[in-house]
Amino acid sequence: MIQTDDMEFAPRVISPESTAEDGDGEITLRPQTLHEYIGQERVKENLAIYIKASKLRGEPLDHVLLYGPPGLGKTTLSAIIAHELGVNLRVTTGPAIEKPGDLVSLLTSLSDNDVLFIDEIHRLSRAVEEILYPALEDRVIDIIIGKGPSARSIRMDLKPFTLIGATTRAGQLSAPLRDRFGVVQRLELYNKKQLTDIVRRSAMILDIPCTADGAGEIAGRARGTPRIANRLLKRVRDFADVMGDGKITQEIADMALGRLEIDRLGLDSLDRRMLEMIIKGYGGGPVGLETLASAIGEEAITIEDVCEPYLMQLGFIGRTPRGRCATKLAYEHLGYRFHDDGDGGQLKL
Repeated sequence: MIQTDDMEFAPRVISPESTAEDGDGEITLRPQTLHEYIGQERVKENLAIYIKASKLRGEPLDHVLLYGPPGLGKTTLSAIIAHELGVNLRVTTGPAIEKPGDLVSLLTSLSDNDVLFIDEIHRLSRAVEEILYPALEDRVIDIIIGKGPSARSIRMDLKPFTLIGATTRAGQLSAPLRDRFGVVQRLELYNKKQLTDIVRRSAMILDIPCTADGAGEIAGRARGTPRIANRLLKRVRDFADVMGDGKITQEIADMALGRLEIDRLGLDSLDRRMLEMIIKGYGGGPVGLETLASAIGEEAITIEDVCEPYLMQLGFIGRTPRGRCATKLAYEHLGYRFHDDGDGGQLKL
């Protein structure tokens, strides 16, 4: 299952969330240096300067916050930063740090200038955050020993370290925590050329024969996300091995992705079912979220968190106070004729 905060959704091939199916294969495809890392040029250039400056001064890198949609390489970048600095990397997640004592154990076990990576840092509990504030700002932690009137506070010094936080929801970070990061970088969706290079690199590592056109066909349907591109590459390889000669060409990729019901913009059957319901069932909208969810037999949270973000990036749907509307682009993509009847902007067949 794919988990987003406390909700779980059925797995989709085009989900940007990491799944158990990715396994260790995703780790083997991760680049080890900034030079190997494809895309995010502005982020790479800035990080290269920050890393070089910290090494020249012999100081730990300032605390780093990486945010953006899932599957774009935040975890990979954290490992690259530690590798470029020549220090150890400790990896954990926000939900895994349940008690302040868990965080204290992590911080006190770090060596000089080590990197601590916390994924989904916006899900840290309030009590854990309070411990983190002085650790980030003054490199100290306050520990309460005892209970009641005999309780006393002990301040412990920490070794210099760098915290790298990653989140898909930067808006849910508390202001005091966000302000303690000296380096804040947003990761953007990848274009087709960058994803094509990533697919070709992954194919070389996995020893999969793949033409440039075949890689481009996969990249064009990966929704701007490297994780999805690598996952599609593995699924297309299955079809190439069974129904072809093992080589991924444009024809094989097109056939395989068609069998997976992933169209040329990366929409799957759930995306198209949602759009068709808005267009054919409700005249283009607006239609309320709960009504739409009931009509297509999905949970409202699934539509809101899984389907809508990419459809809104494509400009296929709009969110209004009265509900969701399909746009002209959505009509054209699905092959319907669009016209506006002039009645408050409602769209009709």
